[in-house]
Amino acid sequence: MSYKICVVGTGYVGLVSGATLAATGNYVTCVDIDEHKVKLLNQGIPTIYEPGLEPILKQNIEEERLYFTTNLEEAVLSSLVIFLCLPTPPNEDGSADLQHILKVVREIGDIFKRHNIVEQRIIVNKSTVPVGTADLVKSILDETFPENNIAVASNPEFLREGFAVEDSLKPERIVIGTRSKFAEEILRDLYEPFVRSGNPIYVFDERTSELVKYSANAFLATKISFMNELSALCEVVGADIEKVRIGIGSDSRIGRRFLFAGIGFGGSCFPKDIRALLKLSEEYGVQLNIVKSTYEANLRQIKRFIDKILNRFENNLHNKKFALWGLSFKPNTDDIREAPAFKIIDSLLEKSAEICAYDPAAMENAKKHYGTKICFEKNMYDCLQNADALIIATEWNQFRNPDFSTIKNKLKNPIIFDGRNLYTFEEMDKFGFEYYCVGRQKK
Repeated sequence: MSYKICVVGTGYVGLVSGATLAATGNYVTCVDIDEHKVKLLNQGIPTIYEPGLEPILKQNIEEERLYFTTNLEEAVLSSLVIFLCLPTPPNEDGSADLQHILKVVREIGDIFKRHNIVEQRIIVNKSTVPVGTADLVKSILDETFPENNIAVASNPEFLREGFAVEDSLKPERIVIGTRSKFAEEILRDLYEPFVRSGNPIYVFDERTSELVKYSANAFLATKISFMNELSALCEVVGADIEKVRIGIGSDSRIGRRFLFAGIGFGGSCFPKDIRALLKLSEEYGVQLNIVKSTYEANLRQIKRFIDKILNRFENNLHNKKFALWGLSFKPNTDDIREAPAFKIIDSLLEKSAEICAYDPAAMENAKKHYGTKICFEKNMYDCLQNADALIIATEWNQFRNPDFSTIKNKLKNPIIFDGRNLYTFEEMDKFGFEYYCVGRQKK
């Protein structure tokens, strides 16, 4: 059956979740405090870059199953299930900042109290939060409105930016954390259309569900950092990290995914969630040494790549110009949070270098961050003009098979620093490039 749903927050998780829940026949109201954003969304204009999102938005708005508003009270009162999809940015100590979630929870409690809503409702926390947050949410609701009949559940998301619509419509698994039979029954029914191919719906207690999300991200980040540390060894002993990846990835116990060496992970999840998990373990007096090493290895990896650039130019970047391809932390997104490209840019700017950048989707976000400190070009080749070297920071598909003759003709020096191992030494030799990559050495 269809349900009336409220989604609070229209970032990556909230917007994609709201749209895909509407696509299965539910009536979804998404709430955001940004009036301009709400206006755009009601016109079917996505406020994030996410492949496949726009047609789902437009279709469900036209068919009146999806609506955006700034009116939290109206949305909450009309909904059986309320999803919290709010940001949990890191505090200075690394812990997750829950102020946005807890503020909205208090507002919801006040709304229910004012209208004396005692019918059963469900609040589902889809944000990435520390263990114990569901208990905290429930205690705030009970304190605000003791007569409430609200079940609180955890429902972590496992969406990959750039593939979020696909992951939402065809999830590998659904994780629900609740001890409420009512909430379990409704959420199972809600998600059943997404798992008709047989993928599982797991129901755990709230604390286990909350920890599943952090654990998944920490483990995936660990695979990346493991390969990045091996890449440093490969460079010293003369091995090829790409062939090492193929050799170990064929083992089904290891798997092929998340084994690509590069310049480290970024984004809104891995760095933030690892820091939050470490802070949580510290509060409970438990050492997570592997997780800590994963985070530290990621910091070292980007520094190693930056050092390659500095060493090549003998630590003198004054009057040197660098073309940079890729600003987003990964391809198929405009998300620049914790992007490795920004660490490269900041380090080169400190050395008085000039930078001209191109990215297919993230330049507007980068312009808001850097302003006129660096230049931007609308064409990937235009930013190469008279540059001393090209730096590749994001593996967008259009960078994989470029016109190498054009690159060489536009660059002042035929030098490429490839942070994503997009090219081979054979093709670099063919076109006469001086080539620096990750975990590989020219034989």
